Amino acid sequence: MNVDAAVAAVAAIAGLCTGVFAMLAFRWSERDQAKPTRTSLHTDAVLPPGVDTVLSVLRSSAVVLDEADAVVKASSAAYALGLVRGGKLAVEPMLQMARETRRDGEIRQIELDLPRRGTGRGGDALAVSARVAPLGSRLVLLLVEDLTEARRIEAVRRDFVANVSHELKTPVGALSLLSEAVMDASDDPEAVERFAGRMQNEATRLTNLVQELIDLSRVQNDDPLEDAEPVRVDELVAEAIDRCRQQAGSKQITMAAAGTADLHVWGNRGQLAAALGNLVENAVNYSPARTRVGIAGRRVQAHGGDLIEIAVTDQGIGISEKDRDRIFERFYRVDPARSRATGGTGLGLAIVKHVAASHGGEVTVWSAEGQGSTFTLRLPEAGAVRDRARAASDPSAEGLDDEDRPYETFNDPLPAHPAPEVLP
Repeated sequence: MNVDAAVAAVAAIAGLCTGVFAMLAFRWSERDQAKPTRTSLHTDAVLPPGVDTVLSVLRSSAVVLDEADAVVKASSAAYALGLVRGGKLAVEPMLQMARETRRDGEIRQIELDLPRRGTGRGGDALAVSARVAPLGSRLVLLLVEDLTEARRIEAVRRDFVANVSHELKTPVGALSLLSEAVMDASDDPEAVERFAGRMQNEATRLTNLVQELIDLSRVQNDDPLEDAEPVRVDELVAEAIDRCRQQAGSKQITMAAAGTADLHVWGNRGQLAAALGNLVENAVNYSPARTRVGIAGRRVQAHGGDLIEIAVTDQGIGISEKDRDRIFERFYRVDPARSRATGGTGLGLAIVKHVAASHGGEVTVWSAEGQGSTFTLRLPEAGAVRDRARAASDPSAEGLDDEDRPYETFNDPLPAHPAPEVLP
């Protein structure tokens, strides 16, 4: 009995000790949970009520600094721009401006060019606008706007205005000089006839420039799908060939078309005809005499519906690699002297690009110097646009079923297409 009593006493003491230790551990856990963490000290505990929510919905990159210049709060955009690194504000001019604002409470603003993260090259600079304001008695708020795209658009606008002024001034000045020459040579019929012919050429050039400016403005502002309809590709091709028949005939250039039968695209007929006509006209103008310009069409499968490809191939001078990325810019010319000789305005390919984009398509170029060029216009098929939702759910639409490569020049025609037939 004494042994049993001793065992029971030991068990009771052990149970009591276990209970005491459990109670102490619970109390310690409650006390640790009640302590403010490092995160809470530097975010919610110090930010004024509602500020965290406001910062989360701002489009600007936001950084909140405390009195020791440590980052209390920073948006993901601030990290993406490289403003915050290692818990510190990494841009010294912004940091200095924040210190001055903390000292006197004045709101400050500055515009800076920052190197893109990971490059360090001046050519890849980011244009930003930084604004600093006091936030409470101890914090400073920094808001940063990325102005890079706005700067680029402004530069494009300035270049466009300057180019338009120059392009309009040239034929107007020529007409003024030629009219004076006609007046001075009034007693020389041959000189008058010669000057009058040049005046007519300059007037035609001016008319074409104004018309293409109007066309470019229209395709940029209008929604072509408001008046969209199924358009036959072979009719567009025939119209483009007829438009350039005289220029091609004077240079003995053969124009041929193939693969365009039974193809339909969806869009504004007038804009599509203008775009394809510009491509064919460029091919004729930049091709040597007694060469060939070809127009080929085909249907390719793509997710969301079939596409129609219309490729215009020439055997002209070709386009260098450095010029290839810029040929769709307004007023950009690969060879300005040749463009003036052919009457080019530098707006034709810009119009093609806008028409393709507004119709849900694209235009691409393949070219090699001395071998020619191929411009490919890709547009949604008429049925594919109307039935896009149904086509997208069709498992048979598995991307392009043909090689994603440019049409080759007519020196080495594609074996997949039949020989082009010359349109009458």
